[in-house]
Amino acid sequence: MQALDSRADQLRHQRRSLPELAEIAALEKSRGELVDQARDAKIVVDDLTVEQEKIDADVEQVKVRRTRDQSRMDAGQITNPKDLQRMQEEMVSLERRISHLEDDELEVMERLEAAQGMLSALNDQVSQTEQQLEGLVATRDQKLGDLDGQLVDVEAQRGPSLEGLPEPLLALYDKLRASKGGIAAAAVRQRRCGGCQLGLDAAEVERIRAAADDDVLRCEECSRIMVRTAESGL
Repeated sequence: MQALDSRADQLRHQRRSLPELAEIAALEKSRGELVDQARDAKIVVDDLTVEQEKIDADVEQVKVRRTRDQSRMDAGQITNPKDLQRMQEEMVSLERRISHLEDDELEVMERLEAAQGMLSALNDQVSQTEQQLEGLVATRDQKLGDLDGQLVDVEAQRGPSLEGLPEPLLALYDKLRASKGGIAAAAVRQRRCGGCQLGLDAAEVERIRAAADDDVLRCEECSRIMVRTAESGL
């Protein structure tokens, strides 16, 4: 039973210690950070898109006014010299305004292109991280399934090993397992306790030899249940 319980403990430890678990946790954290960055980058892209559309609209509006005024002057509709001079000055102002707006438009376009590139790169990183996660999760699930299957087999074998054991002995065994790192019963090999790995002195050997086959023997050093075997050297 001790061998089965030790095997179950090993399987549970393996289950808790799968390298994929730490890798998945690290990747999920990284993905969360990338998603946050991508969200922020999307906000920047959206804001710059709105800004560019506004500048485009302003440029178009000023150009429409310039075309209209130029058409009126070309058609000779402005006959008053002072009105004509004022309109010509306004045309210069419109040209200057268009130039400034187009400079702003170019700057925003460059910033928007850079922001879109950043967003695209972040989205690519998110996709790559999710693909890595998908592969790790599949590997983790496969390994967990294998370990769980082995645990089921061990538990199935443990049931028959309990048959016929006295309740007080089982209670002692469980208590020792809880206090002795999972090892409650240890085989004696070559006059050495398999639990604490300490050798048995002559008096202890004589005590064990004199004990009945069904006596429960405890190690004087570690208090574990000692199991006599053909290799005990007694």
